Amino acid sequence: MSAEGNEAPAGAGKVAAPAGQVQEPGAAGQGPETAGQAREPGTGGQTLGPGAAGQARGPGRAGTLPAWGLVAGAVSAVLVATAFGAAEAVPGITLPSPLVEYGLPVLRVLLDLAAVAVVGLSFLPKLLGFDDPDRTEPVMRRARPMAVSFAWAWAVLALLTIVFMTAELNPGVFPTPGMIAEYVDEVGAGQGLLFSAACALTYAGIGLLAVRFGEKVPAELRIVIALFGLLPIPVTGHAVDSVWHDPIMVSMELHVLGAAAWTGGLTVIALLVARDRELLARILPRFSRLATLALVVVGLSGLVNGLATMALTPGTELPGALLTSEYGLLVLAKVALTALLIPLAAHIRFRLLPPIRRREGTAVAAWAAAEVTVMGLAYGVAVALTTASIT
Repeated sequence: MSAEGNEAPAGAGKVAAPAGQVQEPGAAGQGPETAGQAREPGTGGQTLGPGAAGQARGPGRAGTLPAWGLVAGAVSAVLVATAFGAAEAVPGITLPSPLVEYGLPVLRVLLDLAAVAVVGLSFLPKLLGFDDPDRTEPVMRRARPMAVSFAWAWAVLALLTIVFMTAELNPGVFPTPGMIAEYVDEVGAGQGLLFSAACALTYAGIGLLAVRFGEKVPAELRIVIALFGLLPIPVTGHAVDSVWHDPIMVSMELHVLGAAAWTGGLTVIALLVARDRELLARILPRFSRLATLALVVVGLSGLVNGLATMALTPGTELPGALLTSEYGLLVLAKVALTALLIPLAAHIRFRLLPPIRRREGTAVAAWAAAEVTVMGLAYGVAVALTTASIT
């Protein structure tokens, strides 16, 4: 898949371009970067390149591949991991129904992905910059409503997750409002998810203002609210009762924030910007620096979190438990997926970035789709880790 924009050949008369663009009469002799350009309403009549016009219309079917890869990778990984660690039926003990057993992890991973999308869309205006609104505003006019939609999805998924967690704790009984309220009152995971849902709803309200007033609503405010809503999510995982609890929680928070910025940013760029060579040449170098930092933070914090959680769990001995416990095997799987991301990210930065800077066509969208799919697999494994048996 190529990131290059659709171009129309030069010639006299109106000629249909591949993406449905038209070449005005008298365009003969124009180069491929001029032919097929379009004027975007609200830009003061400035002529936009073919990539920018494509962005105003939205990504084609192939342009959505990274998003579908992220979702498919995450859902498939969490389902496989859940089946791998499914508890065996014991006479006299009621287990959660299959709907709860498999529905809860799917809801959790979709919740994570909705939050990731909001974070990525929130960072987009900072990555695009504000010095060329005639070119960036068509992209942002699509991004802002998308951010609001994903914020609503985030809130709904967080609330549904609370319901399913209540059902998991009370197998065989349909959760009543009283049971759900009791769960939220007594369990930290329920409180964390409720706070996360509140942040998502706050973001949706501010996002609607951004849809109406554009970048007069500070992008920094949206970024802070989105990241703040991510902070309670690690509370839903394993708790470590030791003097190292606070450092491990800080490490988990850094892991979650870094992964969201990296995954969300790359997905949004591949979805909304990859077809516009000019914007891509501006945004990808900026994002590449952020992604490099995120890779280091996510890789180190993830490894430390996994090993520390196992080492501080009574009855667990390292390194043997890495191969004998469900948690250990999932840690190894996540480490392997993170390691796989390194060559994919390096290819984009060191092989594709130079021609992108020169405004040349590349297959960056295809490589981004591959990287994002691996990220989705890692997210699925991460959700399975939150409930996996350590011993």
